[in-house]
Amino acid sequence: MRAHGSSLDALNRWVDEVARLTEPASIRWCDGSDAEYAGLVETMLASGDLLPLNAETNPRSYLHRSHPSDVARVEHLTFVCTPDEADAGPNNHWMAPAEAHAKIDALFAGAMRGRTMYVIPYCMGPIDSPLARCGVEITDSPYVVANMRIMTRMGAAALARIEREGRFVKGLHSTGDLDPERRFIMHFPEELSIKSIGSGYGGNALLGKKCHALRIASHQARREGWLAEHMLIVGIENPKGEKHYIAAAFPSACGKTNLAMLIPTEGYRKAGWKVWTVGDDICWMTPGDDGRLWAINPEAGYFGVAPGTGANTNPTALATLGHDAIFTNVAVTADGQPWWEGLGEGEPVTDWQGRPFDAANGPAAHPNSRFTVSAKQCPSWAPESEDAAGVPISAIVFGGRRPSLVPLVFEAKDWAHGVLVGAAMGSETTAAATGAVGVLRRDSMAMKPFCGYNFADYFAHWLSFDKPGAKLPRIFHVNWFRKDADGRFMWPGYGENLRVLDWMIQRVAGLATGHETPIGTVPAKGELNTEGLDVSPATLDELTRVDVEGWIEELNAIGTYLDGFGERMPERLKAERLRVGKALEAAQERRPAQVA
Repeated sequence: MRAHGSSLDALNRWVDEVARLTEPASIRWCDGSDAEYAGLVETMLASGDLLPLNAETNPRSYLHRSHPSDVARVEHLTFVCTPDEADAGPNNHWMAPAEAHAKIDALFAGAMRGRTMYVIPYCMGPIDSPLARCGVEITDSPYVVANMRIMTRMGAAALARIEREGRFVKGLHSTGDLDPERRFIMHFPEELSIKSIGSGYGGNALLGKKCHALRIASHQARREGWLAEHMLIVGIENPKGEKHYIAAAFPSACGKTNLAMLIPTEGYRKAGWKVWTVGDDICWMTPGDDGRLWAINPEAGYFGVAPGTGANTNPTALATLGHDAIFTNVAVTADGQPWWEGLGEGEPVTDWQGRPFDAANGPAAHPNSRFTVSAKQCPSWAPESEDAAGVPISAIVFGGRRPSLVPLVFEAKDWAHGVLVGAAMGSETTAAATGAVGVLRRDSMAMKPFCGYNFADYFAHWLSFDKPGAKLPRIFHVNWFRKDADGRFMWPGYGENLRVLDWMIQRVAGLATGHETPIGTVPAKGELNTEGLDVSPATLDELTRVDVEGWIEELNAIGTYLDGFGERMPERLKAERLRVGKALEAAQERRPAQVA
């Protein structure tokens, strides 16, 4: 058993402490090599933790089945452990650090007996980027090691950087006994540490992802003057060869991955437009010397939801998955190919639990089944993803699923207004999902499950970037999901969304004047490219119309939501809400025709 694998004493001491607590049979320091990965795969194939898929159609791809009780993130068991409960805020579950350590350490005691303890040094972001941050995850799950190799820059180079810098986020994980009653994910922002036990599922076990890259990183970012956000990063190249990078935040089921991997429609493609994928889930933004926000995708892979990914919805994602992928909780066809609802071809014979498929048992693939794959396999992968400096962000987009009220697109008046727009964003539920239509769930900046500190302080941190010399991105809000009186979507979405991004880029470049309304700037007549689009002028007018009475009611609801975060809510954000309210009231007193 190799006790020490680092020249950094602090790391060696921590590994020794964990070993004494968890009592593993052996310790293995991971180097991230191809040989190491191949060995892990062989180990898991032998144990049944991985199952081989069709080697001809899906070379070097495997299926993992998690325990049926362990298939998703567990928000109610996820805690932010700060000394002062107010620092965690009402947006988080809180536990005092001493209590949390005692509770979870009791579960870790002896948890790795008979198992190998893996020490995984990793880097979130390009290995030589000053915007990147490092961590070490200790785990007893070879599945976690294999996934972390795909999702992060893991191994010897990361360890070398950790030893140079002398700092790292500490992550301790064990699958434990997978008992849901003995499952916790604890975050200690002040200590830059994470402890997770009782789950082998990605979001709970791949500690570099949501735990480090969002909950802990958001705390780091506030302290160090940057932003860690639940955002995609997409590059748009126009026919002139000019590239603009856009960061976008959406709650679940709002088309985030589809936008990150957007495929231009034929007309735009022929005109010379291109779309590049920098990231599909997480964005770290730091002010550059030029005053702009520069962003990296801290991840090296995609941990995506499989169901709904098909040739019609996201052919780019499908093309990414052709080889060297790990699938979790999907179904399998007779010839050993992975299958899920929405794939559009093939028939499942074995469901996600390994049973013969029977529709009476529910979906063949679990609704939250996943794929893990290297980002570099994506046909639209942007080489700039590896740039140490990151990419400059031209625009930030917020969005949600709103069947009514919210226009297709509008631009915030300024940065403070944009922060209000992001803080207020949310999605309305559907009858299919919840049994009630029109229930609005607010999810500020799509960070409700992921912000590692009080939302009121988080909004204040966003506002702090508005300072002299800053050249901040323009902020927009989009809504692809407006419906007409018959319940039909008014906007075609998917590749046609590039038309909206086109207008945003024109606004950034000063080429579109827009039409000012009390809630922001919408496209003026003729500014949104509708050539070849089957959307009537009347529908387009409705998509960009601002319902003043409806927005007055919405703004009151936004005020109630923000007041729920208490005394720490920034006065500037309250003042911004009042400003918009006065603009709406003034518009209400004028003729409606002047507002539309």
